[in-house]
Amino acid sequence: MRRLIFPLLLGLAGCALLVGLGIWQVQRLHWKESVLARIEAQIATAPVEVPLAPTEAADEYRPVTVTGALGGREVRVFAPVEGLGVGYRVLSVLTAGDRALLVDLGFVPQDGDTAPAGRMAERVTITGNLLWPDEVTGSTPPPDSNGLWYARDAAAISAELGTEPFLIVARGIEGADLGTVPVPVTTLGIPNDHLNYAITWFLLAVVWAAMTGYLIWRVIRRKD
Repeated sequence: MRRLIFPLLLGLAGCALLVGLGIWQVQRLHWKESVLARIEAQIATAPVEVPLAPTEAADEYRPVTVTGALGGREVRVFAPVEGLGVGYRVLSVLTAGDRALLVDLGFVPQDGDTAPAGRMAERVTITGNLLWPDEVTGSTPPPDSNGLWYARDAAAISAELGTEPFLIVARGIEGADLGTVPVPVTTLGIPNDHLNYAITWFLLAVVWAAMTGYLIWRVIRRKD
């Protein structure tokens, strides 16, 4: 029996650890689902005027509506969109009173931009959501020589265009045909892999238990 103590303790400890990690991931799954539900509820609320000094902590995903003018100052961000193909997001300066706001007007195809010199409109109403995109990574290249960006870096783009440092992602555009397809804010791009992680840990626990059983069987067989 003494020869069985070590493999038995090893098996129990390993299984307990792996099952504990699986339970933790299930708890994280419930937490993430509640976060996504809150974000979806925030996205769906009635739009309001753009706050004077919005912050990411208090106002991200807040629905807003604003009317202003487009003067053609914009940048393109390379962004293939599922169902729409390869193309760009158009980030433009919307002048509303004494405010200059950075607006994501939506998607244009790579070879189908109807306003390559910039979109112009004397009066357009944008309804959308405030966003502070988290798209820049260590591997994101800088803008190329043609001014094409590879991530919606709101801080850097707003500094270049002279706007307030946040983004309004349009879900509706009224008053002008800008040749863009709005790509509204959703929770689809927010990762939620905790269920897969939980399944992985539970399966590893099963494998560990099987290996422990096999080891104990070998110890008993050698004894016999």
